[in-house]
Amino acid sequence: MTQPVLIEAIGVTKHYGKFAALGGVDLKIKPNTVHSVIGPNGAGKTTLFHMLTGTGTTTGGRILFDGHDVTHEPDHKRVQRGMARSFQVTSLFPSLSVRENLRVAAQGVAPRQAMNCWRAPVGERACAETVAEVLARIGLQRLADTPASVLSHGQQRRLEVGMALAAKPKAIFLDEPTSGMGIDDLDEMKHLIRSLRDAHTVVLIEHNMNIVMDISDTVTVMQLGRVLAEGLPGDIRSDARVRSAYLGNMITGGKA
Repeated sequence: MTQPVLIEAIGVTKHYGKFAALGGVDLKIKPNTVHSVIGPNGAGKTTLFHMLTGTGTTTGGRILFDGHDVTHEPDHKRVQRGMARSFQVTSLFPSLSVRENLRVAAQGVAPRQAMNCWRAPVGERACAETVAEVLARIGLQRLADTPASVLSHGQQRRLEVGMALAAKPKAIFLDEPTSGMGIDDLDEMKHLIRSLRDAHTVVLIEHNMNIVMDISDTVTVMQLGRVLAEGLPGDIRSDARVRSAYLGNMITGGKA
């Protein structure tokens, strides 16, 4: 029996002049899994994220999401279909509280309502139930009324994941969510990401190989804009092509 696929890239290419950032990527991501995309700097990981989420346009190929061809749809349309993402650089509203950051994110699914500045965010517009659920999920209830700028780096990264969750997505794309974190924050983020697959599909770019190997269901390795290898974490760990390409002994611990 064929397993269902939520996200599929078929021969996706991206050219910048003569430079091919993506040289024909095929990818299948199953629902309710953590699917990690790894590779050295310049491998095309973030470019692939841009193509999948609509923050960039493809040069060729097709992208399917939940049975729909979204190749030429802009990012806000894909958000409405059930995609959400975080970015490498933390993107928050620093002067707003944790609660208000989550409310704005929840309202963003219906932008016409969100931009109605003549009505206070009360009732359904306050998205109180969604905000409360996400606060509990990311463990920031006691900081709900704290400005985002006051949070620690690790807390800000969790809030950014929460903002993606507030859109109630089917798939959440996380671009290096543990970047710059201390050990304690790493454990909390790792447990959070692993728990997300209960209700979401997680597509992850991450350089910390310990985390990738610990929480991933599938790992795709990219090199020079193409897929080098794909499989279970254990298979990737022992793949000679992956080791010779860039990981070496680094895959047994730390970053690559």
